Amino acid sequence: MQNNQEFVSHLTELRKRLIWVIVCFLLSLCIGLALSPSILLFIKSQPVAAHIVWNVFSFTDGMFIYMKCGFLVALFLTLPLALYQAWAFVRPGLTDDEARKTIWFVPLSFFLFLCGVAFSYFVAFPMMVSFLSNVNRSIGAVETYGIDRFFSFMFNVIFPMAVAFEMPAVVLFLTKLGLINPAQLRSFRKYVYLGLAIVGAMISPPDFVSHLSVTIPLILLFELSIICSGWYLRRSNRSLAPES
Repeated sequence: MQNNQEFVSHLTELRKRLIWVIVCFLLSLCIGLALSPSILLFIKSQPVAAHIVWNVFSFTDGMFIYMKCGFLVALFLTLPLALYQAWAFVRPGLTDDEARKTIWFVPLSFFLFLCGVAFSYFVAFPMMVSFLSNVNRSIGAVETYGIDRFFSFMFNVIFPMAVAFEMPAVVLFLTKLGLINPAQLRSFRKYVYLGLAIVGAMISPPDFVSHLSVTIPLILLFELSIICSGWYLRRSNRSLAPES
C-alpha cells in the first residue's frame, strides 16, 4: 500500500513539473513565432546563405519553415527550465551534498549546448555548404535550393553536433553517480573513436577536410570527458583522505 502511495506521489510530482515545462514551452512558442521572421532574415544575411536563393515549391513551404523556426526557438528557451525540472524531480532521492554537486549540471549542459550550436553553425555548416556548392558548380549544375531543403540540411548538421557537445557534462554526471570511471572510458577509447568517426562521416560531406572538422572536435570532447572524470575522482579521493 505504501509503495502504491509513493508511486502515485511520484507521478503527481512528475505531472506538476511537466505542466511547468509545457506552459513555458507554449509561452516561448509565442515568442519564437514573433521572432521567426527576424531570425530567418538574419540567417539569410549571413555569408553562408548570402549567395543562395531560397525558393519555395509549394504554398506551404514558407509557413512550415516559419513554424519550425518558432518551434526550435521555443525548445531553445525551454531547455534550461526542462533541465532544472529534471534535476528537481530526482532531488528528493539525493543527499544535500549530492544535490549541491549535481545542480551545476543544469547551467553546464545549457552552456555546452550553446557551444555546440555555435561551432556547428559558424564552423562546420559553412564548410559543408561551401564544399557541396563547389561540387555542384563543378558539374555545371545550376544551384536552385528550396528553403525547406536548406533548413533541413542545416538542422541535421547543427542538432547532432549540439547534442554531442553535451558529452563532458553527461560523463561527469555519471562519474559523480559512480556509474563510470576514467579507466573504463580509456579501455573503450578505440571503439569510441571508431563510433565518433562514423558519426562524423554521417553528418559531414565526403571530403577529408570537412570530415576532420567534425570528427576531431568530437574526439576532443571525449578526451575532455575523460579529463573531467579523472579530475572529479582525484578531488573526491583528496576530500575523503582526511576523513579516513
